[in-house]
Amino acid sequence: MLGLAKRVGARFLLTSTSEVYGDPLQHPQVETYWGNVNPIGVRSCYDEGKRTAETLTMDYHRGANVEVRIARIFNTYGPRMCIDDGRVVSNFVAQALRKEPLTVYGDGKQTRSFQYVSDLVEGLIRLMEGEHVGPFNLGNPGEFTMLELAHVVQETIEPNARIVFRANTQDDPHKRKPDISKAKELLGWEPTIPLRKGLPLMVSDFRTRIFGDHKGGLRG
Repeated sequence: MLGLAKRVGARFLLTSTSEVYGDPLQHPQVETYWGNVNPIGVRSCYDEGKRTAETLTMDYHRGANVEVRIARIFNTYGPRMCIDDGRVVSNFVAQALRKEPLTVYGDGKQTRSFQYVSDLVEGLIRLMEGEHVGPFNLGNPGEFTMLELAHVVQETIEPNARIVFRANTQDDPHKRKPDISKAKELLGWEPTIPLRKGLPLMVSDFRTRIFGDHKGGLRG
């Protein structure tokens, strides 16, 4: 894709990830932080793959004058996500709607920051239309532990949903929260939709796709 962008003179967008920070020793994470990544761990094909993509993107920018933009995307949720994609918000919502226990890995104290998809889209548009290469953190600084997220899902869908604990996955980051000062200053961007406002929109979509017109007697 970088070669194609070079040939046709296109502006290239790399949608990178907060995973480039690994299990961060700095909190919240700023774009100048180089990260703390295990290069041979079970998650490293994704983490290091994205880090390498950033390297290649910047090499083409510096060496071949390709116009590039780099966004580091933090956890994002919203309608039309794959119902069984394994992401934590999808998992919790689908489990609660199906009246299954919510699966929490580890002690549930690890944190993530969740942005609604329309906030992300607005950030990407501003990045591509602006004159700054990046990288830019695009995420919602609202930070939740996995247990807090499970409780928000209970409030939204099924207050009586049980929570079950499972062994944690290897190299699971303990904390994740973006510092978005750079995006605020240079892109004039910040998220506007908090989790408790965005989650019901996702739930409505999931409910329709799981049950069709049948609401299954579940709360909205």
